[in-house]
Amino acid sequence: MLSTGTAPDWASVEIAVPRPSARLPGTTMAGFRQRGPALADIAMVAHPAVTLLIDLSEGEGLVYDTPGRHGRGSVVVGLLPGNLRASGRGLGECLQIRLEPAAAAAVLGAATELSGTVVSLEDVWGRDAGRAEDRLRAAASWDERFTIAMEILGRRLGARPPVDPEVAYTWRRTLTSRGRVRVDGLADQVGWSRKRLWSRFRSQLGITPKRAAQLVRFDHAAHLLATGHAPASVATESGYVDQSHLHREVKAFTGLTPTAVAVAPWLAIDDVAWPASSPTRSPGTGGERIPDLR
Repeated sequence: MLSTGTAPDWASVEIAVPRPSARLPGTTMAGFRQRGPALADIAMVAHPAVTLLIDLSEGEGLVYDTPGRHGRGSVVVGLLPGNLRASGRGLGECLQIRLEPAAAAAVLGAATELSGTVVSLEDVWGRDAGRAEDRLRAAASWDERFTIAMEILGRRLGARPPVDPEVAYTWRRTLTSRGRVRVDGLADQVGWSRKRLWSRFRSQLGITPKRAAQLVRFDHAAHLLATGHAPASVATESGYVDQSHLHREVKAFTGLTPTAVAVAPWLAIDDVAWPASSPTRSPGTGGERIPDLR
């Protein structure tokens, strides 16, 4: 999923994050603005969230490529999107929203059909996508943009029934355990059979519990690699049988080795753009590293 390209110069990219009061459960957001004309071409790394990339740029804007699909503009990146590249040229601006699968099921409606896919936001939201872009683009500050985005997301969250509490609990336990959890044990905890949990989880979130655990474990390992930890120690800390097991899993998610994943450009700014949710931060040490940008 990763290959060589022109990585952004993060020193020339302004990053804004919402105030703690401007957040919704199951969602994280960050705004990006390129200070000067530049070309960026990077691979997106699999993440345990459905991702909205809302293009607010003037000019060429965001371009994305997957095998068999080339698109432009705002996009929805499902779980396990495969080989995905995003590129842009000029003075780009983008609002990235990460939705935990339970939130994505409510916000997007078709979330269960998005796993393994990348589709335009218009395909999912119809005309509402253009209206949302116009409102966000016209906002005078990132604070205002975050407020608008929360209003849009909150309205959609309240319009659809939530996923089963048992499914939501299973996802949260998978996330907090960093993927080191047994499906049988989770089924016992929620009072369901393994078969029922597997079926309901997959139908509502678009991924099996086992694959979800693998994705969460990979995400934690990828961030440890990006912060300079040796593959052998990452394998041990992340719950892999050995370094070869880590290598196989990383290869399956990215197409590259752990060494190559360690220098993935997008992972380099996760701790800045999403400080409260970074797998490499200890609980209680979150907080904005970059002030809100005006």
